[in-house]
Amino acid sequence: MPALLASDPAKAASEEVSAPVSTQVHHTPRGKRPVRTVSGASHTPAGRSAGMATPAVRHRDHGPVQGGSEALEVSSHRSVSRGADNVVSKAVMEQFTPGTSVLKAADRLPGVSFSSTDPLGIDLWGASIYVRGFFMDQLGVTLDGIPLNDQTYESNNGLNIIQAAISDDIDRSIISEGPGGVNVPSTSTLGGTMQFETADPKDKLGGKVSQGFGSYSSFRTYARLDSGKLNSTGTKFMTAYSRSDEGMWAGGGSQFQQQVDAKLVQPIGHESVMKAFFNWSDLAEWNYWDTSLAMLKGLGWRTPHLYPNYGKAYNYVAGNISLPTTDAIEANGDEPYLYDGGQQETNYTGGLNFDLALTERLRWRTNLYGTSQTGYYTYSDTSTPSADTEAPFSQEVWQNRQERYGFTTSFLYKIANHSLDAGVWYENNNQEAGLFWYNEPTLGEGAPLKTVGPYNTYGKAFQQGYGFNWRTNNFAFHLQDTWRPVENLRVTAGFKSVLATTAGGASYNNSDYTGVDALPNGSMTASSAFLPHVGASYRFLKNHEFYFDLAENMRTYQVLPNGVGNSPWSVQDQDAFKKLQHGVSPEKDWVYAVGYRYTDKLIQASLAGYHADARNRLQAATEGTILAPVSTVVPTTVHTNGVDAAVTLTPIKGLAIYNSVSYNHSTYGGNITTSDGIYYTIRQEDRKLSAVYV
Repeated sequence: MPALLASDPAKAASEEVSAPVSTQVHHTPRGKRPVRTVSGASHTPAGRSAGMATPAVRHRDHGPVQGGSEALEVSSHRSVSRGADNVVSKAVMEQFTPGTSVLKAADRLPGVSFSSTDPLGIDLWGASIYVRGFFMDQLGVTLDGIPLNDQTYESNNGLNIIQAAISDDIDRSIISEGPGGVNVPSTSTLGGTMQFETADPKDKLGGKVSQGFGSYSSFRTYARLDSGKLNSTGTKFMTAYSRSDEGMWAGGGSQFQQQVDAKLVQPIGHESVMKAFFNWSDLAEWNYWDTSLAMLKGLGWRTPHLYPNYGKAYNYVAGNISLPTTDAIEANGDEPYLYDGGQQETNYTGGLNFDLALTERLRWRTNLYGTSQTGYYTYSDTSTPSADTEAPFSQEVWQNRQERYGFTTSFLYKIANHSLDAGVWYENNNQEAGLFWYNEPTLGEGAPLKTVGPYNTYGKAFQQGYGFNWRTNNFAFHLQDTWRPVENLRVTAGFKSVLATTAGGASYNNSDYTGVDALPNGSMTASSAFLPHVGASYRFLKNHEFYFDLAENMRTYQVLPNGVGNSPWSVQDQDAFKKLQHGVSPEKDWVYAVGYRYTDKLIQASLAGYHADARNRLQAATEGTILAPVSTVVPTTVHTNGVDAAVTLTPIKGLAIYNSVSYNHSTYGGNITTSDGIYYTIRQEDRKLSAVYV
């Protein structure tokens, strides 16, 4: 399978303080004649990364070039590689089945690993991505400059990319496998960034309809309309709709998602542009049940929920029938048979972007945005019978809600061989999380609840476990200088300052359920005035490039409710939280990356090594006595080393042969010591325990 990847020239475009490009140019090396297109400037960088087999790498659409000169602006020096950054072009994404998560396209890069339980990757419960050992909640992610932050399904700290845009409408993805840029707005960046960009409306009136079918009664529909230019100023818009419905390959149920995208582009004069983007998404999904090794060995790989056989689930939980099990499953404490489990979400994402040329050397870019997310995550709870019916189990529902509003604004100024970038980011995030139980019907006296709702068919929630409310304010400032002392050397140096304050916590506590008198409530602040970033890219000899990147990153405190994840607010009680208020610091790390690329007509190859030292990573632990244990989190340190390589052979025109290999090795920096004793995370004989993707 050919790999269509390239290093990122977009940074070079912004550093040149070039005006937006309205007409486009394909720039090909070796003096070939440029070819005009209607959207997205594309070219083949001279120093593109291994894995490329196509010259189709798109620039950001920045509107008309300065002075209207295409030939002058789209020149070879703008195809300088972007060090640890790589672009996954539209051509790459079009190799996958329409509707496939854009995260799967990123999986083509060495050092990136994406997995999902369903073929399109829309099952949030069963999807995960790692970038050089960093999990999806440790990456900085944006869409058209809108911060998405944490990509995990249980997060109250962001929005997954598949919930924010239709994959068909994403024009390209910029993946930084190094420490990530200081100008990426995010509170979760520890080891890399992902910047997704939606395609602009086309200049000509037109549309597109696609339909796909698959096994297990799966199908997908996508339709898009482009208005074309509506007037002499170049006003244009697009709107698109997608609908995916996947059958389950294990058990009953389905995985349904529908979305609407809309985008408006309004040029302002010849060198400025305004863009507006909106997305609505709705998903209703049965999930595949979590399985242990004991379950897989004893019951096989297709252990399903019992849905839609409510009678079988009812009688099993009531003890009227037995189902196959093993001693290992019972000894492990697994629950192999539940009625169902899943999720339902409704999300809104919108942004308004201005890219304004104030002078020939100075540009002002501003992005106003907002997101809204309401989610329900459920499963059949066999430990809690229904209260108002005779059903031996109930439906347990986590309800999360968040609304985020904010803006980014930056000034880009070019003087001599320097490109200066200074800007700020502010965001207000209001978050809620609650835990509820709803009645299932007595057998034969009504239809059972669906995991995707509604849940109040047989009365309101008969029990609430807890309720949490938080208010978070994020502020960041960045300053960066890109210096080109000579044509083939690019040096970047900058820093960012971050301040994030979260106030709130438990608003309701059912002490009969939680077992404590008070759940965590209070404020915590994560701040750092100086997080530096230095990098360089040097193209030496012909077709050779060397680069390095190093930076210090910080992730602010994550917001999660009682017993979920490793958050200060997820600990057992208020006393444990108060200890953390004065005893923990936000997670930080130093990330180092160094790499080499070789590119010519027949071979493109890359080799990169990296190292990361993380400190203050919160890890769940138990303190206290055996009779009175207290669940809390404690800080740990983690050290990561890795290397990845990729090669693409292009023996003949139209054929590319690609392969890559990656190795990652992570270790704890020491044992975890609490008041209750020592948690041995490293072997005592050699004080090292290998742990891939900690």
